[in-house]
Amino acid sequence: MTVQTTIIKELGVKPTIDPKAEIRTSIEFLKAYLTKNPFLKTLVLGISGGQDSSLAGRLAQLAIEELRAETDDDSYKFIAVRLPYGEQADEADAKRALDFIQPDVSLRVNIKGAVDAQVAALEEAGITISDFNKGNIKARQRMITQYGIAGDNQGAVVGTDHAAENVTGFFTKFGDGGADILPLFRLNKRQGKMLLQELGADEALYLKVPTADLEDGKPLVADEVALGVTYDNIDDYLEGKNIDPKAQTTIENWWNKTQHKRHLPISVFDDFWK
Repeated sequence: MTVQTTIIKELGVKPTIDPKAEIRTSIEFLKAYLTKNPFLKTLVLGISGGQDSSLAGRLAQLAIEELRAETDDDSYKFIAVRLPYGEQADEADAKRALDFIQPDVSLRVNIKGAVDAQVAALEEAGITISDFNKGNIKARQRMITQYGIAGDNQGAVVGTDHAAENVTGFFTKFGDGGADILPLFRLNKRQGKMLLQELGADEALYLKVPTADLEDGKPLVADEVALGVTYDNIDDYLEGKNIDPKAQTTIENWWNKTQHKRHLPISVFDDFWK
């Protein structure tokens, strides 16, 4: 088995999809998670204004609406939360995403104070915090905030991780990589776009250039620039197609380098060290 086929099998990516069927799969998956955990009544998700959170948010809202109708339990709700660090450069995109999602509840929590206080405390202790490191602190503070909201609302936190992000490890460990449920897992970037089109999203939501936007010194740097490979290359690879050897090497190097992000904390029972 090649590295490519191993990755495809592990991430569950299909070479072709039926968008309607995949929408239904994600909605039923979210509903089943809540009904199998009856102490949970809420889904919580941070909204950035990009493709992934727009899609996960709309799927979560639809799942909650169906649950309310099926159970006659109005306590089910979806909470969308904006998590800017100060003023967000692409605020208009986030508002467009919320207009599409139509969440039951929309919150805005500015994480700047918490992040800056954490950085100041670390630097007071003699720790130098690089811009990159601060970006990861931002991502983790956003997840702390979402869990704070979930904890007050019998909630579960929805994650936006998908196959094209997972294969490259393009997420912050215990930041946006830390969540309770992943409705987009198995889909690559291209397929996520297809689901948004099927759901009638404004094309601006899925044509927007993907960016993590975590570093102060490098605002809105495109994911593809940071990764050194295009999402088209990544999607083709995940669909089992032959791609440029250089791009393939880049993808597989990211996969190997970021294995630790796809694993729960290591114990003595893990065989990597023996």
